[in-house]
Amino acid sequence: MRTTLLTGGVLVVAAVVLVLLSSSLGLDVESVALMGASSGAVIALVPHRSPQWRLIGFLVGFSASWLAYLLRAGFLPDTAAGHAIAVGLVVAICSLAAALSRDRIPLWSTLLGAAVLTGSYETTYIEAPSQVLSTSLSTSTSVLLAVAFGFFAAALVAPQNTESDERVDGNPTPPPPPPSTTSEGQPAEETRLGEMMRGDAR
Repeated sequence: MRTTLLTGGVLVVAAVVLVLLSSSLGLDVESVALMGASSGAVIALVPHRSPQWRLIGFLVGFSASWLAYLLRAGFLPDTAAGHAIAVGLVVAICSLAAALSRDRIPLWSTLLGAAVLTGSYETTYIEAPSQVLSTSLSTSTSVLLAVAFGFFAAALVAPQNTESDERVDGNPTPPPPPPSTTSEGQPAEETRLGEMMRGDAR
């Protein structure tokens, strides 16, 4: 509980500082501050793969979503079918990135990156599809700044857990010990007491 409260306190400070800086410096981050900072904190806090792979996954999904907007504006019809093709392309890129990395890049982090850009930019895109290049870059800069604030704030207090990553990334778990044998080399019979103790333990 103490770690949770500490993490929450750090994120509160980071979010407040982010909004104040945005207002004073004209960074235009206020509208995406909560979404971006929360997403960055999630990347730092979820104990699945190393932080570097989580960040890479987020950026892959974010970039895939940005590419889909460019395709929608320049090549795909402005219909439900065109939108469906763009969505399918994003999910396919996210899935391929995770698969080709042998799951070092978490699929959830790629999908999170795609969702963050879509959630923060879809309304702006609908209002002016022809200005997709300038508006998407502006939105992406604001969102990524907020994500960076949330990530580094949470990373200061996030517990580190890479044991499972090492096993998945090429260091297999040790094989189970061989069954005990008698002096003649035959497998030893399990006693009734051992069986009862195992049953009680379960």
